[in-house]
Amino acid sequence: MGGRGGGELQGARARPLSQRKVDLHGFCSPRDFQRSPYLSARGNLASLFRGSTEEGYKAYHADKYDEDKNPNGIINFGTSENKLCFDLMSKRLTQTDMNLMEPPLLQYPDWKGHMFLREEVARFLTYYCKAPAPLKAENVIVLNGCGSLFSALATVLCDPGEAVLIATPFYSGITQSVFLYGNVKLVYAYLDSKITGPSTRPFQLTVEKLEKALQDARTEGVSVRALILLNPQNPLGDIYSLSELREYLEFAKRHELHVIVDEIYMLSVFDDSATFHSVLGMDRLPDPQRTHVMWGITKDFAVSGIRFGTLYTENQDVANAVASLCYFHGVCGPIQHKVAQLLRDRGESVAPWYWINQVYLRANHARLKAAHTYVTDELKTLGVPFLNRSAGFFVWIDFRKYLRTGTFEEEMLLWRRFLDNKVLLSCGKAFECSEPGWFRIIFADKTHRLQLGMQRIRKVLEEREQELLAQEKQQPCQSDQDGKADSTEEVIFVSHHQEPTGAGSSNLGELIGLLQQQMRSSDWLQKNTAEQLA
Repeated sequence: MGGRGGGELQGARARPLSQRKVDLHGFCSPRDFQRSPYLSARGNLASLFRGSTEEGYKAYHADKYDEDKNPNGIINFGTSENKLCFDLMSKRLTQTDMNLMEPPLLQYPDWKGHMFLREEVARFLTYYCKAPAPLKAENVIVLNGCGSLFSALATVLCDPGEAVLIATPFYSGITQSVFLYGNVKLVYAYLDSKITGPSTRPFQLTVEKLEKALQDARTEGVSVRALILLNPQNPLGDIYSLSELREYLEFAKRHELHVIVDEIYMLSVFDDSATFHSVLGMDRLPDPQRTHVMWGITKDFAVSGIRFGTLYTENQDVANAVASLCYFHGVCGPIQHKVAQLLRDRGESVAPWYWINQVYLRANHARLKAAHTYVTDELKTLGVPFLNRSAGFFVWIDFRKYLRTGTFEEEMLLWRRFLDNKVLLSCGKAFECSEPGWFRIIFADKTHRLQLGMQRIRKVLEEREQELLAQEKQQPCQSDQDGKADSTEEVIFVSHHQEPTGAGSSNLGELIGLLQQQMRSSDWLQKNTAEQLA
């Protein structure tokens, strides 16, 4: 990055880990904070632990867009929710089989979850994760959401002050989950948009980057106990290949690290050309006793208001320790019954999971793909680079050309400008992105909200572009040009990752390189539209 942005990035990476692992800048508003005499130091820290994510979320709930009641309200493109399938889910969750009420559902359950639910979860994951052998109900634990699972796992795997390794950018809620309860820190493996060395795509996670982050932490005396993998990745949308997963797990085994694999978007892969591989589907896990897999219905079944997450681990010591915390994070009995019925999905059809496969997933994937296409087409029209992926509800967007000096302060000003124009996005700092100017947009929304939200985004960007042109005329800033303007040198519109196959991989790499060079030219995309390519 050119200008001040590059210096800011290098400074952030140069700070000792003990100072930057829980960086409250970007997560809270210290200047507005007043210490409460009624709270402990830990309580004050929890109160302070707010940032753009929380600020935008509160602003949205105070001024929600409503087509009839509040047409000038805030449109939420910041919270990762699927708002495309209420019709399907409301109908399914109100069918007669969902309405059972028996004494066991109103009494204290096994803290790991009712056995009938854990059995259904095991069968469900066996099928959808393509497990080589049936998964066991005894290895399943049920909690009220994956955030609670992160908190519980961090608490039982790490002591206070120890750390977990994670690649940036990543879903920021993990920071709060592991730190606020367990006082566990995060060690960052920084990913860059620029394709260098063995990388074949922007923000690619490699074992070399994990090794560097781990060794840097150990050099500073930080004890790293685990690695977190997000697959599909939030906010990038990357889906890891089997060979990549194996490399990450082998790396963790070499260093005796636990691996927490979050697969919460595993059924939200909406393009047939992309294939998701679950860790539970691998023929052999390098270190089964240190591999723990999370999933939940919140994302894949478009029910973020139902707090349900599940952990699968073969390590009974870990399972029992997490279960002791389930007392604080339990799922109520009636909801456990509804989830079991949803996952069981026997219905009137002989084929198992008929409704899920033939009705829900088919419709959900088609709707996600259509919404993704609309938003990305709008971005192409605006000339805004982005990562084109086929998983999750989000697009990772490159707004760096709208930052004059390339700093996180300028990124935050652009974020607030979007919010002032009644559209909520998520800025890169909230995901600990190492490069200012990246934003995440949620596209899993109804057409009329997508259209209006993109109009508001377009208005902000066009105004910002005019301002930059005027500033450039008044005071040319040549040194900053490397860090903004044409970022197609570092990221391209279409960048699907496929695992190399056989002897032709070198030729494939040359072809990809040639295509990337063509796509970096200013008029290539105008001459080669998706329709023409099809």
